[in-house]
Amino acid sequence: MTYKVLVVDDSSFFRRRVTDILNKDPQLDVVDVAVNGQEAVDKALLLKPDVITMDIEMPVLNGIAAVKQIMAKSPTAILMFSSLTHQGAKATIEALEAGALDFLPKKFSDIAKNSDEAGSLLRQRVTQLAKKRGLTRRSLSSNHPSSVSLTLSNRTPSNQASLNTRKPLTSIASKTVPAHSAKTLTLPIIKPSGKKYKLLAIGTSTGGPVALQKILTQLPQNFPLPIIMVQHMPATFTHAFASRLDSLCKVNVKEASDGDVLKAGCAYLAPGGRQMVITGTENAAKIKIIDDNSAKITFKPSVDVSFGSAAKVFSGNVLGVILTGMGADGREGSRMLKARGSTIWAQDEQTCVVYGMPQAVTAAGISQLSLPLETISNAILKEIKHG
Repeated sequence: MTYKVLVVDDSSFFRRRVTDILNKDPQLDVVDVAVNGQEAVDKALLLKPDVITMDIEMPVLNGIAAVKQIMAKSPTAILMFSSLTHQGAKATIEALEAGALDFLPKKFSDIAKNSDEAGSLLRQRVTQLAKKRGLTRRSLSSNHPSSVSLTLSNRTPSNQASLNTRKPLTSIASKTVPAHSAKTLTLPIIKPSGKKYKLLAIGTSTGGPVALQKILTQLPQNFPLPIIMVQHMPATFTHAFASRLDSLCKVNVKEASDGDVLKAGCAYLAPGGRQMVITGTENAAKIKIIDDNSAKITFKPSVDVSFGSAAKVFSGNVLGVILTGMGADGREGSRMLKARGSTIWAQDEQTCVVYGMPQAVTAAGISQLSLPLETISNAILKEIKHG
């Protein structure tokens, strides 16, 4: 099967380069290009591509506005190209909230050692999104709070007026589900196991920002466990993403820092480009952030590293959740957790952007339960007997 791709960028050089890279894959066919956001919207409606690659900064209509219009008029899998800057991070997260499914740095040298490696990664990411051609982002039903703002908050955990006075929940991520199955999705009945937990651990990659937002915004302010989160993201992105989550959630969310003491009702996001390790004891656990130049570990941060360290500190008292993402990071860390008696869940294939990481733990017999994204937060609350 051949997948149609629309390449959108105001740079003629970048349009040609991306086109040449993608057309090397016989499964991919760049059917057209667009030079600005408005042209992208028009051609998306006309050509019905399977995937769109989209720049953010463009004339006439920028990439974020274009994503919003495309998702409203002709929902399509969109991969954003972003600069690895603070402003680029904020804009990319806003584009993901608007409906884009994935992103890559615009400078290929930031993600690969050479052009061949960069080309292979780009083709892989586009093909993965193309295989999910039915994905849409649809709003939650009208009886839930609706998204009223996609502007990134400038507030950080260090300048909050009070950690005890939480902001109202004014935005919820739309769920990502295959359009053809949205009305027929069967939700499982969750029966609590009766286990006692001391930590909630979440690992994810492609599609993770929206999935994490969906889960965390539904947790109450008095959530009784600390939460650690590992999301594959560049170093310049994780602070902006943590700040965005904190502005939306009732629990506190921060980018993890070296020496942080794990506290109930606080979620710690592993910083990009480094490893987050849990140390101490289960009643006095701390976070250690370490530099990692090892060629043996592909991902920085790595779910395996964080989950593995949690297994040593918390033994069987961890509820681990593996969400949407490419590859198999998290499988070995989850295996270590399960071997010590902890519980592992996975997001189901139907609601994943990429069913890689959840499939890895499920196929290995590590995950005890596969859940649709929209049920995970409630399942967590039931399992830990809260609410």
